Amino acid sequence: MGNLLKVLTCTDLEQEPNFFLDFENAQPTDAEREVWEEVDVVLKDAAAILDELQAYKGAGREIREAIQNPSDEGLQDEAWAAVVPLVGRLKKFYEFSQRLEAALHRLLRALTSESYNDPMQHLEREQALAKQFAEILHFTLRFDELKMTNPAIQNDFSYYRRTLNRMRINNVPAEGENEVNNELANRISLFYADATPMLKTLSDGTTKFVSENKNLPIENTTDVLSTMASVCKVMLENPDYRCRFSSEETVSFCLRVMVGVIILYDYVHPVGAFSKSSKIDMKGCIKVLKDQPPNTVDGLLNALRYTTKHLNDESTNKTIKAMLQP
Repeated sequence: MGNLLKVLTCTDLEQEPNFFLDFENAQPTDAEREVWEEVDVVLKDAAAILDELQAYKGAGREIREAIQNPSDEGLQDEAWAAVVPLVGRLKKFYEFSQRLEAALHRLLRALTSESYNDPMQHLEREQALAKQFAEILHFTLRFDELKMTNPAIQNDFSYYRRTLNRMRINNVPAEGENEVNNELANRISLFYADATPMLKTLSDGTTKFVSENKNLPIENTTDVLSTMASVCKVMLENPDYRCRFSSEETVSFCLRVMVGVIILYDYVHPVGAFSKSSKIDMKGCIKVLKDQPPNTVDGLLNALRYTTKHLNDESTNKTIKAMLQP
């Protein structure tokens, strides 16, 4: 209870971190290597998952024709044949979210351990792990952006479940049932029903990490998140740091990570990122976003507007609310 009170009543933004986190070139030290290698196995698959999701076209035409012609067995078979492999892909994305959550737990355990005194030291001295944490956040926001703009995902899965139920009632063997059994289908359905499924996986996973490690003060975890947000903000607004990025892609990466970690903090911290006791300089972070070239950060500003938990709380500073008005 004392830890929670400490988190709830902290009112000062601590001195901002003043170091460069090398998102482009950080390599694991010997002390980091074991955790880094475990997480790297997961992250190696992240780009391919995003490519597959971006290329996901769905079976809208086949489903539409099957629904409009319910007595045409040929069209029913065609729709089913189109949907089954797509469901295999959706299952793969869901299973990757479980691997990502496990990787997040591994990183949080390392970045909140007592090997260093505070999160600033952890992030500065364990830069390869901090980079991996950032890559998980970057992947999460990108995955959810792509999912939100693709209604075919939920339409395909809903059709699959309806058809499977009908086949069961009629005792028709379904080859696709081996792909996803009923229990797994329920979990996958809940996953895709969320507007931002990967972010929910991360926020639930971080909350679970805190609850499973009761001997670890909650601020050890929330401070890692707030420090990461501050590091990103400082690197973006400090010309001496920003000029060390070798490409504009790293600037975009840094912006996305800053927003991702703010949203995660808003879910995990008892009163969120927008309260007076938040250790994130929200006004400063929003200003950094708004200082970017027009139309380059609309998606990130919308993520803060629509996917955070506490923005619309009565206690949220009116200036912050005004800054995020569309």
